[in-house]
Amino acid sequence: MLIGEVARRSGVSARMLRHYDSLGLVRPTGRTVGGYREYTPEDVRRIFYVEGLRSLGLSLRQIGRTLDDPGFTPAALVGDLVRQSEERLGRERELLERLRTVDAAGPAGWPDVARIVELLHGLASPSAARRQQAVMAPAEAATVPAELLVKAVLGETDPNVAGALRWALARAGGDGAASLAPGLADADADVRRRAVGALAELAGDEATAMLTGALGDPDAAIRRRAALALGARGVTAAVPTLLGMVAHGPNDVEAAERLGAMAQNDPEWAGRIMAALAGELADTRDPAVRLRLVQALAEMPAALALPLLRDLAEDEERPVALLASALVSVLTAGHPSADR
Repeated sequence: MLIGEVARRSGVSARMLRHYDSLGLVRPTGRTVGGYREYTPEDVRRIFYVEGLRSLGLSLRQIGRTLDDPGFTPAALVGDLVRQSEERLGRERELLERLRTVDAAGPAGWPDVARIVELLHGLASPSAARRQQAVMAPAEAATVPAELLVKAVLGETDPNVAGALRWALARAGGDGAASLAPGLADADADVRRRAVGALAELAGDEATAMLTGALGDPDAAIRRRAALALGARGVTAAVPTLLGMVAHGPNDVEAAERLGAMAQNDPEWAGRIMAALAGELADTRDPAVRLRLVQALAEMPAALALPLLRDLAEDEERPVALLASALVSVLTAGHPSADR
């Protein structure tokens, strides 16, 4: 079979067939009397092998080594190609993500693009200091997309960098809270903790609603973090969690401060919180728990706390009695009218 017919049947151009011949990749077995290349069925079969391997991404040199290696095993080749393709796809996905990030920022010019690309490179650094520097760099050139900051927040393990990222996210505005929703639903508790930490620093009803939902998280640290943030916003849904924190810790001091602020601002809830603290004191004999509960009474409105503290000043547990007595002195000194 002459080269022209082989080209028609195989779909490989005559020029490429001559190139294969020059490389020694597919050499025609014979020549006609006139010196034309003459291909046998075996030669044509080898051409199809070459084209098949080219379609898998092999170079012509790789194909030549593969076909001429008597120890060649397709499984090893395919495994290598799979790994190479995965690496290539990973690079392409990373590039696509960067391009989408730049596009989302709506850059007005190349300085804007350069700032975002610089931030992307900085956040990918293995150095925590370099990541923090990238976040804290002046951002006069472009608004950084909230989605980019959220992704970095959810994956950041260094506390200093995480703090810088939360600060930047709070400044960025936009859809920061909405972008954190997937993190709040992540199966990894560490990711959910980071999401709640970021939400705690975002203003707005959407962030508050998401924090309220986090009060039902199975992870105790997440519930505590959400409760402290909600308590600072005066959200009474956090009261049961804050009461549990006062009784059992950790963060009992911060929880008591949040309860005290809510009690000072809402007379109705002041009565409920006082009743809950009194109930906890009556239900437990654990000295450490009772001391934490008594200390929390110092944050309550003096007029409500003093009657209970005076009773506790006579408590049979001396540490409790001493602390209650000391708090009575402090509260009456600071609020003389409460002692009437």
